[in-house]
Amino acid sequence: MSDQHERDRIDALIGAFFSAFDNRGGVLPELKRVVDCFSDKAVIVRHSKAATAIYTPLEFALPRIDLLAGGALRDFHEYETDSSTSIFGGIATRTSRYSKLGILNDSDYSGSGTKCFQLVDLSDGWRISSLAWVDDDA
Repeated sequence: MSDQHERDRIDALIGAFFSAFDNRGGVLPELKRVVDCFSDKAVIVRHSKAATAIYTPLEFALPRIDLLAGGALRDFHEYETDSSTSIFGGIATRTSRYSKLGILNDSDYSGSGTKCFQLVDLSDGWRISSLAWVDDDA
């Protein structure tokens, strides 16, 4: 397959990842949509000044879905503002700048940061094998 075709497939995966946490219009996030973006043994890392946390996809997704479905964080969406993707056969890297907006506990909520994805092309399509991120204010 062409490099552009693979980029399109990766773009679709990353788009699905970001959209899985969108609860605008009262749409509730679904655990399956998040977990399906990842390979079975994926690792997720969040770095901040306070600590570095390491998660499985399930450990990462559950508290975020609870927050989005529970009403404390409303009209939320996170989206890429810039990205760079490199493909090496069946593996790829993607660095994404992102922004996020919503209403947290009845106050405006916003932020931005960087996510670094490692991707692998499996028999059922591209999946995230690792994700590391840091918020700009972390």
